[in-house]
Amino acid sequence: MIARLWFWALDYWYVSLGQLRHLVSRGIPPAFDHGEKSPVLLLPGVYETWQFLRPVAKRLNAAGHPIFVVRELGYNRASIKDSADVAQRFIEQHNLRGVILVAHSKGGLIGKHMMLFNDEAGRIDTLVAIATPFGGSIYARYFLNRAIRAFAPNEPTLVMLAANADANSRITSIFGEFDPHIPAGSRLEGATNISIKVSGHFRLLSDERVLQAVQAAVGVD
Repeated sequence: MIARLWFWALDYWYVSLGQLRHLVSRGIPPAFDHGEKSPVLLLPGVYETWQFLRPVAKRLNAAGHPIFVVRELGYNRASIKDSADVAQRFIEQHNLRGVILVAHSKGGLIGKHMMLFNDEAGRIDTLVAIATPFGGSIYARYFLNRAIRAFAPNEPTLVMLAANADANSRITSIFGEFDPHIPAGSRLEGATNISIKVSGHFRLLSDERVLQAVQAAVGVD
């Protein structure tokens, strides 16, 4: 119990640093525009900006992938459907093809929605989801905030996404041994599931083992 409380504390310390990074440096690195490999679109979690995925983005960009950020998502408080509409419109406006979605938490749900219902032209190739609550979280039902309650296991959008497995074979779900926010875990039937020996929901985004797993899922040597 004490160990799990410690992981909660470490997780929220990472959240604080992530929000600070956004305030200090909001600019997108110019290097993100460059790369000869498949484009990577970042999908952060709820109340997150792309800065939370910065360690992943820098690693993939250094390996030759151009990185795209959807500023219109803001702090990602809109519904999964509305966020998916915004992200898909971004892909079409920039005429991106062979897109690799790299997501954290809610971002993985947005990505799956895009693959199932938004991507009519087949512009999206794969989704790499980190710590995504594909089955929801039992804790969400105790929140009054609509943006958080949307992750309750019985929420209609989550139920609909869980019932549709058509895109699962193109999804890689990466998660830690213990996630303080998703007690049921992030395993997704039919997907490539990768469990890493790390605990947390946020701080695993900068864990070297997670970064290596993302690289492997994207196809980086």
